[in-house]
Amino acid sequence: MQWKKLGKIFDPTEHKLCNNCIEFAQSPQTLVFDSFVRIYFSTRERDKTGKYLSHIAFVDFDKKFENILNVSTKTIIPLGELGCFDEHGIFPINVLKDQDKILAYTTGWNRKVSVSADASIGLATSIDNGLTFQKMGKGPVLTSSLHEPFLVGDAFVSVFEKKFHMWYIYGTEWSKFSANEAPDRVYKIAHATSDDGITWQKEGRKIIEDKINKEECQALPSVIEYNKKYHMVFCYRHASGFRKDKEKSYKLGYAYSENLIDWTRDDNHLGINLTENDWDSDMMCYPHIFKVDGKVYLLYNGNEFGRLGFGLAALI
Repeated sequence: MQWKKLGKIFDPTEHKLCNNCIEFAQSPQTLVFDSFVRIYFSTRERDKTGKYLSHIAFVDFDKKFENILNVSTKTIIPLGELGCFDEHGIFPINVLKDQDKILAYTTGWNRKVSVSADASIGLATSIDNGLTFQKMGKGPVLTSSLHEPFLVGDAFVSVFEKKFHMWYIYGTEWSKFSANEAPDRVYKIAHATSDDGITWQKEGRKIIEDKINKEECQALPSVIEYNKKYHMVFCYRHASGFRKDKEKSYKLGYAYSENLIDWTRDDNHLGINLTENDWDSDMMCYPHIFKVDGKVYLLYNGNEFGRLGFGLAALI
């Protein structure tokens, strides 16, 4: 693949966002309309204790991604009630059109005591073209199970041959890699299918091979069909040391499939790398591959996990 980087196209600090959020525009994901592209992202506010709460916002671009048409300033989807799986944040959100409504698959976060957080996948719907979403219930549609014990999230859902396919992550372990630091998590990419988008059947296995080691963390898969093949872009990192060490931080990974079940990893084929002395010089993370009018694009976050926004690349 060959990509043309178009640079950072959105900085959350330059706009007034919902819920007093002042920075972070993480995990950009698209909803394509006839005349514009809506990009949802996760942003943050600080609660009364100083801890972050993650909220969903969006920005509308023209289809050339040259002009911002609108930025959301009101709550799009509320956080969960006391004790619910999404009480402390939603990050990320994945959206798709389904007949006369829009579906949103949310990753809801809630704080824990022995470890920092847990996550599950929720479902909400919109009947106003994605301006607001209403949850289908207080609980998740996909969550931990016998062999996926925690941290189920990062859902990406698409419909192929009249069946819903979900690629998501699940946690495999929490470990203290350093005696002086809090436990860090390890998570892998998995796959599930559904006939209605609500009840899901997990495939029950890790589908992407590790590149670093068995403790490699894989996150945020997105999939498109292009040139009679399925293409997945995701991000991966070391389980520890990734916050301070550039070499251990997030990079973009790639895999392809011909049947949506068997995936071959080939990161070198993706053909996009860090840029020296720029907004994406230390890391590239939270990618989203998508098509607009037959052209393929890639959204992603850069340094500091998307604190100062996201950028765009076009396949050439």
